[in-house]
Amino acid sequence: MIDFLAAGTAAAEPPFWISMLPIVGMVAIFWFLIIRPQMKRQKEHQAKIAAVKKGDQVVTAGGLLGKVIKVDEQYAEIEIAQGVRVRAVKSTIGDIVPPGGKPAND
Repeated sequence: MIDFLAAGTAAAEPPFWISMLPIVGMVAIFWFLIIRPQMKRQKEHQAKIAAVKKGDQVVTAGGLLGKVIKVDEQYAEIEIAQGVRVRAVKSTIGDIVPPGGKPAND
């Protein structure tokens, strides 16, 4: 009779894959709400930075606004004032300001 009770409790336990469903669901939620949109924004930013050309107005991650004078593989030379040029790593360019546009803080 004891064997019968032990077999009954073991049969009532759900399969392993059913107990993993909440964890899989949380991973799926994180993927679609956080990771996937971030990857999409990162790809768009990389494409935008790769398309930087001479004459574009850019804002660096440090907040400097300037005009691109020269671009090479890794660096962009930016004129931030009359006769003042800085060399910046292209990946630190935050955004390209549309022609005639002003940054949000002006």
